[in-house]
Amino acid sequence: MEFALNEEQQLFQRQTQQIIKSKGDLEIPRAYSEGKEEVLDDLWTGLAELGYMGITVSESYGGLGMGPLTLVPILEEMGRAVIPGPYIETVSFAAPLLEKYGSTEQKEKYLTELATGERKFSLALLEGNGEYAPSNINVRATEKGNEYVLSGEKILVAHADFVDTLIVPVRTGMSEQDISLLLVDRDSTTLQLEKQISMDETRKMVKVTFNDVAVPKSQLLGQENAGWELLEIGVRGLNAALCSNMVGGMERIVETATEYANTRVQFGQPIGRFQAVKHKIVEMKMNLETGRSLSYYAGWALENNTEDVVEAIAMARSLITEAFIKSANDNVQIHGGMGFTWEFDCHFFLKRAKTLENYLGSPEDYREEIVNALVSDKESVAVGR
Repeated sequence: MEFALNEEQQLFQRQTQQIIKSKGDLEIPRAYSEGKEEVLDDLWTGLAELGYMGITVSESYGGLGMGPLTLVPILEEMGRAVIPGPYIETVSFAAPLLEKYGSTEQKEKYLTELATGERKFSLALLEGNGEYAPSNINVRATEKGNEYVLSGEKILVAHADFVDTLIVPVRTGMSEQDISLLLVDRDSTTLQLEKQISMDETRKMVKVTFNDVAVPKSQLLGQENAGWELLEIGVRGLNAALCSNMVGGMERIVETATEYANTRVQFGQPIGRFQAVKHKIVEMKMNLETGRSLSYYAGWALENNTEDVVEAIAMARSLITEAFIKSANDNVQIHGGMGFTWEFDCHFFLKRAKTLENYLGSPEDYREEIVNALVSDKESVAVGR
């Protein structure tokens, strides 16, 4: 099994490096955090011109028709610069779901606009108690003629004020599993948006309130009451993408920590000569390479729909999430008091790592998912015998 990047993927990696560097590299998240949101518009336009928005969109809708593995080097480079915005939610979540479950009309409208960068997506999933479970979906969609009328609220919706369409899980029946997915366009509905405080200023969080919002039934993605299964499938792609993104952040942390350890002098010698600092950097490097291997395999399993795709992605998500947090925290410690200052870049990575810690589930949740998948596999083998 070959996990090295092929020539085409290496080309995407170099192009991504070039455009991010031309737009300012780590000055992008810094400017965005300071309220200069135009830097995200500028970057989005640049990526769209290169065709990056349509990577996972089929050629018939103006995309490149490539799979999750092609996204790996692109997402790693974005992670290296802590790039803001809903790129992952749009390209790794919305596009594959629309390709697989969208109606012909939905594909023609949304995939075509997505591929050109005209339409951005986010997932409006979380509600009240913060649990990622069908029982926690309480935004109700009541049928009224040819429409659904939505009432309730979603919290911590990433970049809801920047995107054009929200994919919203709603309750459409009495059973716990009676969840459906709706495509809610901001330009044709009136939504109440309220910005929420986020530890990571590069991931703007918004509370979205639905006050009897009418959505045409034609906006139903997939079958009614089958939305949770679709959501789980979509989240696999989202998690695989997040793993690649975090690996990119870990790689930048290793480089930053190593460079600082070789140049910062204390007691007459670089601090990198001290055993405590050496050990931290070595552990960072080991976690990086382990995480990268798991990330590549998760992407490969997703693209090839292998039997172990669920546990492959869950393993990567659990380990990489925790390793990213530890590496980011150790990097701050290596930089000492300077690591806590706004002028240094260490805090961007720590904030991103902590923000993603419980996004779509905690590391413990993913370990539980691994156990459930392994037990299910074992039961399937037993039945087969």
